[in-house]
Amino acid sequence: MTYVLTEREEQLIKKINRLRKEKNAIILAHYYQRGEIQDIADVVGDSLELARKAQKTDADIIVFAGVRFMAETAKILNPDKKVLHPNPESGCPMADMATYQALKKMKEEHPDAVVVAYINTNADVKTLADIIVTSRNAVKVVKSLDAKKIIFVPDKFLGSFIAKQVPEKEFIFWEGFCPPHFNLTAEQLLELKEKYPNAKIAVHPECNTSAVEIADFVGSTSQIIEFATTVDADTVIVGTEVGLKHQLEKINPNKNYVFPETADYCGIVHCCDMKKNTLDKIAEVLENETNEVVLPEDVMEKARLPLERMVKIV
Repeated sequence: MTYVLTEREEQLIKKINRLRKEKNAIILAHYYQRGEIQDIADVVGDSLELARKAQKTDADIIVFAGVRFMAETAKILNPDKKVLHPNPESGCPMADMATYQALKKMKEEHPDAVVVAYINTNADVKTLADIIVTSRNAVKVVKSLDAKKIIFVPDKFLGSFIAKQVPEKEFIFWEGFCPPHFNLTAEQLLELKEKYPNAKIAVHPECNTSAVEIADFVGSTSQIIEFATTVDADTVIVGTEVGLKHQLEKINPNKNYVFPETADYCGIVHCCDMKKNTLDKIAEVLENETNEVVLPEDVMEKARLPLERMVKIV
């Protein structure tokens, strides 16, 4: 996906580069961000990669180009650093589906269960978790737990994907989901398969079960990159957020990556919230050090424990 910068964007990038050097700042960006933001980021990754980098960085300022829970996670892991979120309106509908009070009630109803929370949760919900997982490490983490009963929050589709691989445990699923991934159907993938009969299908486990069941590969964003760029197929049908196309084409431009009904970021799997971060907003928060992520000390302390448990396992 070739993107040509405008003169104004080039000037913004020069400004961003100057400011991050002056202020010892690092820019972290998720794979679902706009291509131009991925290109200027110090690190581009999925939730697990960015969580690790956030914990290890020696920068004074972290600018997190992602959605709100990601910036919160960076702050939780780096309480002494200044974490800036380019656009506070960039939230996650799935994360918002899980609330503190409702999860607290579920825990009370199942006192013998361990709460496994997807990293795609807000900070207050993380305080109730026993451990955090990402889509890349969820199966490994859940298998490592002694508990036989798991409350999995908030994505019921990722939870179902894990449960099938860990049948020895009992799962209680939160009724949450990622709207963009949920909207992708098996029928849409099969229509593309008819058009590209030799193609392989790779999807994210946040997709609904019917789409997951017909895929050749199911994995996190970074795992999809590994599969799609190396698999012995000229065409890969990719069932995840369209921002990933930018990285795929940079890593291996010789393959054809097909995203369902994709056209200028208007595809089926398109996260409007991820695209709310822009070069303008990154330059603005770096210059004025605004939109700082501020969380109560007790929330950060409680939420850090399940995050650190995850990091130790993976």
